[in-house]
Amino acid sequence: MNLQILWFVIIAILWTGFFVLEGFDFGVGMLHKFIGKTDTERRVAINAIGPVWDGNEVWLIVGGAGIFAAFPSWYATWFSAGYLALLLVLVALIIRGVSFEYRGKVDGSRWRGSWSWSLVIGSALVPLLLGVALGDLLAGLPIDSNQEFTGNFWSLLTPYGLMVGVTMVVLCLLHGATFLGLKTDGVVRERGVALARTLVWPALVLILVFAVWTRALSEAPSWTVIFLVVTALGGIAAVPFTRSGSEGRAFTATAVAIGGATASLFASLYPNVMVSSTTAANNLTVANTASGDYALTVMTVVAVLLFPVVLIYQGWTYYVFRARVTVPKDTTEERVPEGSSA
Repeated sequence: MNLQILWFVIIAILWTGFFVLEGFDFGVGMLHKFIGKTDTERRVAINAIGPVWDGNEVWLIVGGAGIFAAFPSWYATWFSAGYLALLLVLVALIIRGVSFEYRGKVDGSRWRGSWSWSLVIGSALVPLLLGVALGDLLAGLPIDSNQEFTGNFWSLLTPYGLMVGVTMVVLCLLHGATFLGLKTDGVVRERGVALARTLVWPALVLILVFAVWTRALSEAPSWTVIFLVVTALGGIAAVPFTRSGSEGRAFTATAVAIGGATASLFASLYPNVMVSSTTAANNLTVANTASGDYALTVMTVVAVLLFPVVLIYQGWTYYVFRARVTVPKDTTEERVPEGSSA
């Protein structure tokens, strides 16, 4: 395996890790306002991801930076094409991050309700927009012979890309619901488990549509279908595990499904990194977008030294905060809608 292929694999791993780890964060962010009937219950849901959500976002930053360093032409074309969409992603991430910090700053139902909605919307927009962006890589965008995007914002809304975006949102919802069943206790856990049993069916349908459509578009070697099979098996396994209340196994199954979906996009894309809908001759490939050998060699040394450290640190974080988050038993908070005055 040469360094160009190695770095394509590394980038695929970084994006896969991002959706597996940040996916349940997005799901909890979208669900917390609806699973929690009181502000205390909503705080329990938020506290379940409180120690880890910002660390999980690092995978996205490193994934983008990895493309910039290892495949600068791919970065230039893809990020320029999706400039407005990426700006919306950044705004959503900022609003989402601020909502974690500001939601509890003022003891008022309207204040908390506004920031809760910010968290819901921000958590939904990011996987939707990133899912569309990843789907567009395989569906194809108008790219000329100079590796320049020649379309507009509406060119980004490909049918396949939109399907991938919706699939990612639903998988994040299911992933978040199983995480709440695993990480919380009391009524929040019960509602998370119940919601996972409902969400698993639309998620499974979307996974199967995703698998068939992705294979139909892909020109990758036939062996790459194994990633789609793993994705489908994760979705199928989630059905009995969510229905039986096996929280750990259900969470593992949804992690396999969302991770497999992300990995299968990259596997189905190879040896391309970005397909041109204008002509196949304009496709961006691993070979024609990669940095020089010296840059890739230096990056590889840095990755070998630092990547294990990051994994150990994140693993330790999850171990330290492994206990379930519970609703205080002496809480007798009145259930008042957040948008109303109390």
